[in-house]
Amino acid sequence: MPQNLFEISGIVFHNGDAKEVFAIQDEDGDLFHLGLSDKQSKFTKFGGKGDYEDLTIIKDHVVVLKSNGELHTFPISEINKPEVVDVVKTKDLVPKAEYEGLAADEKTGMVYVLTKDSKPDSKAKSSSIYGLTFSADGSFKASGEFGLSHKDIAKFSGSSKSRFRPSALAKNPSTGEWYVLSSVNKSLVVTTADFKVKAVYPLNSAFNQPEGIAFDSSNNLYISNEGGTLAAGNILMFKLKK
Repeated sequence: MPQNLFEISGIVFHNGDAKEVFAIQDEDGDLFHLGLSDKQSKFTKFGGKGDYEDLTIIKDHVVVLKSNGELHTFPISEINKPEVVDVVKTKDLVPKAEYEGLAADEKTGMVYVLTKDSKPDSKAKSSSIYGLTFSADGSFKASGEFGLSHKDIAKFSGSSKSRFRPSALAKNPSTGEWYVLSSVNKSLVVTTADFKVKAVYPLNSAFNQPEGIAFDSSNNLYISNEGGTLAAGNILMFKLKK
């Protein structure tokens, strides 16, 4: 990734088109877009300084998530301007918490917001996921809550020692499964459409700090990593086996 995406924190494709990736980094309110082999990126300013964690695109609108659960929404047609004129900010739609992941399901018109920290319940700790129905005017409506069970993740991983703190999620367009990324303990969790855990995969040392995840229209998987002491930020592609 170019230097201005050293701290890349989220990625997404528009309609699954892998010719151009859209990305944010977690300090400035800039939407970046570039080809996967480009050395330079274009960007449009949509907000000021802040802790921006993830983004998605739904119904030709870009939605960006801040760590406090605030959503910034604007038409994707604004990307060729230096700065977005009308950004719709949505506050207080989800409970107070630290949020890390955002994803959309174009087929249902739903957006999903993922908490970073666990929520205790009567049986086991879980990560909360809030479903929001998106309207073309940039507004959202609360439409359900889901839990990602840490007990089930421990069972499938074979270890209860590592703390699960999810950092991103994306829906596989062909299977309907959710892929949930955890940066802290470097793992990838696969769930059903309603977030029941099906499998857990460890990520090796090639993943410096996995913070973003996306699928393209050919069902290839992409995972982005923040840069570190010895490496720049990057995006790793995993082709679908046929």
